[in-house]
Amino acid sequence: QVTLRAGAELDARQVNQYTLILRAACPGEDEVEGRLFVRVTAGQVLRCDTPFASAEGDVVQVLADVAPRTPLYAVLPQPLGGLTGFPSPSFLQFRLRNHNTPLTLTHRGLVLAPDNGFDPSKDTQTFRLEIEVMDRHGHNCSGAVRVEVLPSRRPRVTFPEPHRAVTVTESIGPWEVVTQVHARGDNVRYAIFAPVTPALFTIDEVTGEIRSTHRLEGISAHLLIRAYNALHPDDHATATVNITVQGTNPQAPRCVPAIFVSQVPETVSPGSTLVTLRCTDSTSSDGCLHYDLEGPPSSRSHFCMEGPQLKVNTTLDYDSEATAALGFQFTATIVVTVGGQPQQSTRVPVLVTVTPVNEFKPACPSGATFTVPETAAFGSIVGRVAGTDRDYPPDSLEYSLEGGSGPAQPFSIDRHTGEIRVLGPLDSRQQKSYRLAVRLTDTHNDLDLRKRQSLLCDVSVRLQAVRDQLPVCTPEVQELRITAGTPGSRQPVTRLLCHSSPDSAALTYTIVGGNEDGRFRLEGNTLVYLPNDRAEPRPFVLLVEVWGGSGGRRRSSVVALVVHVTPRSTPMPPSATAPLTTLQKEPLVVTQTEAVWHPPAWFVAVLTVSGALLLATLGCMARNLLCRPPCAACLHSKEETCKPTGRITATSSSITAPRKSPVALSSLFALSSTQGQFDGRAQDPRTGRDYLFNSVTGARRWI
Repeated sequence: QVTLRAGAELDARQVNQYTLILRAACPGEDEVEGRLFVRVTAGQVLRCDTPFASAEGDVVQVLADVAPRTPLYAVLPQPLGGLTGFPSPSFLQFRLRNHNTPLTLTHRGLVLAPDNGFDPSKDTQTFRLEIEVMDRHGHNCSGAVRVEVLPSRRPRVTFPEPHRAVTVTESIGPWEVVTQVHARGDNVRYAIFAPVTPALFTIDEVTGEIRSTHRLEGISAHLLIRAYNALHPDDHATATVNITVQGTNPQAPRCVPAIFVSQVPETVSPGSTLVTLRCTDSTSSDGCLHYDLEGPPSSRSHFCMEGPQLKVNTTLDYDSEATAALGFQFTATIVVTVGGQPQQSTRVPVLVTVTPVNEFKPACPSGATFTVPETAAFGSIVGRVAGTDRDYPPDSLEYSLEGGSGPAQPFSIDRHTGEIRVLGPLDSRQQKSYRLAVRLTDTHNDLDLRKRQSLLCDVSVRLQAVRDQLPVCTPEVQELRITAGTPGSRQPVTRLLCHSSPDSAALTYTIVGGNEDGRFRLEGNTLVYLPNDRAEPRPFVLLVEVWGGSGGRRRSSVVALVVHVTPRSTPMPPSATAPLTTLQKEPLVVTQTEAVWHPPAWFVAVLTVSGALLLATLGCMARNLLCRPPCAACLHSKEETCKPTGRITATSSSITAPRKSPVALSSLFALSSTQGQFDGRAQDPRTGRDYLFNSVTGARRWI
C-alpha cells in the first residue's frame, strides 16, 4: 500500500507526474522491479496549517489546573492555490487516529481537556494527538498536536495546623462559635468529613467557623475537617479537631495582699523573699494554684516566683545606668491561676523601689599637681581636683581644704566643682610649692544622710618664678609748656607712655612730688592741669611714681615732668632792631646719650650735698647782683627746683644722664634757678637764637 506522506503538498502546475520505482523479493526468489506512475491533476484539495501538518506537529502548553473540557486547540485546514472558496467546518470530518489519550476531539475540530481535568499532583505530562481532516469530496490532510500539561502555579490547599485540641466550658449555648479552622489556597471551602452526619457541631463552608448546635454538657468530640478548592475539588486537605467540654469554676482565687508595694536596699542578697502570697479558692486547695510572674524583661530577670513567694533573683544595683533608666523602680504582675476549666486567675500588681546604699569611698585623682605663676592675680584658677565616686549619682562630691585658707595656705577650693583659686600673694623666693590636703566627701548616696564617706587627697601646687621687670616709661623726663586756660576748667597736659611685663597687673600712677598746691592730678596715665587766677608764669617740677606687678612683687619707676605754665596774656620784650614775635613751633625732641662714671654711693651722697650748697650760694649771689631779691625767696626757689632726678629731656634740646648723676642734677637746678628770673622764652628772628625774657623788667638773656 502506497500512501501520501503526512504534510506533503501536491501542485499539478509544478509537478503533474511522479514515477515510483518499486522493488520486491520473496524468500528464495530473485528480486523483481516495477514502476508506478502517479499523475497529479489540478483540482480542489485540503491543506492543513504548516505547524500542524509538520512531522513534529503543533505544540500546546496548558496548566494542570485548567478546568475540565476547556478547549485547548482548534484544527483549521486551508485550501490550496487556485481554489476560490474554502469549505465550512460543518462540511469537514475530523478523525482521531490514536485513541490512547484522555483528550477529546469534537466534530468541529476542537481539542478539549479531559472530562475530570488533569491530575495536578503529577509533574509535566505530554499527550500526542494524530488528527485526519476530510471534506465531502474525499480530499484530506493530516497532522499532529502535542499537548504539554505543566504543573499548576496556584497554591495547594493546606492546613497550617492539621491537629487542634479545643477545650470549652459546658455553659456554651447553641450556635455559639467553638473554634475556627483556616486553610491556605484558592477558593477554599470547608466541610465536616467525619462524622458523616454530625449532631452537635456544624461548620461554615466559607469562614471555617465551627459552631455548636445544642447546649454542650461534659462530652468529647472528634471532627475530621476537609478543606478543598471549589474549582478543583481534587485539591483538598484534611485536619482533625478534638473538642472537650468541661465543667466551670465561677470563682477566681483571692490573694492577700491584693497589691504589693515595697522599698528594698540595693544590697539585698539574691534569694531573699520579698513577699509571700496567701491565696485561697472556693473549690480547690492551695495545691491547685499556680503562680507566674509577668512584666518587662528587666523585672522578670531580677525577680522570680517560688510557689507563692516572690524572691530576688539577681543583685539590684542602684548604681547602674539600666536601673537609673527605669527610675529605680521595677514593676511586675503575679498571676495566680486555679486548676479547672476554664482557668480562673487573679493578678497581683507588684511595685519594688530600690533605695541607694553608700557602698564606696571617694577616689582621689591621679597626679594632682598644678603649676601657677607667682604673679597670678587674686581669684585666678590654679586647677581642678576631679575626684570620683562609684555610687549613684556618680561623682557627687563636696570639696574642702584641711586647715582652711590663710597666709600659710593662700588658696581656696570651690565646694561643688573642686576648682582651686589663688586667695593671696605668692612669692617663689619665699616658698616654691604648697602641699594642700583636700577632703572629698560624698553626698546624696544613701537615704541616711549621716552615712557619708570622705577621703583626704594630697594636691601639690608649684609656683612658677617670673622674672622681675620694672615699669619702663618713654621718655623718663619731659619738659612741657602750656598756656593756662580758664580758671575752674580741666586742661590735659600729657599722657605717660609706660609698659611692664605682659603677665603683670595694670600699671598705677601717683604724683609723689612737686604738686604741693594741688594744681595737677592724674587720671589714669593722663596728667591734667587745673588752672587758677594766678597771672605770673610759673614752672612746676613733678615726680610721678609708676607701679607695676601684683602681690608682694610690685615694682615702681619714677618719671620727672617739668611743666612751664604761662598765663593767657604775656607782653613781648622790646627790641631795638625789630619787634619780637614768639613763634609757635612743634616740639623737637632730641635725645643724647653720654657715657658717665658711676661713683660709689657714699661719694655720690657727699658730692650731692656739696653741689646743692654751692648752687644755692651761687644762685643767691646772682639774684643779689641782678634784681637783689631776698635770699629767702632764692631758698624757696631752690626747694622747688631741686627735686627732679634721673634723665632730663627738654622740648627743644635735651640733656641726658643716667639716674642719680650729680652732673644731671646740677644742670636741672641751674635751669630751674635761671628760669625763676625770666617768665618767657622767644627766638630772635634775625639771628635765630633763643633767649629768655622778663615780662616785668624787660630783661633778657641769650640761651
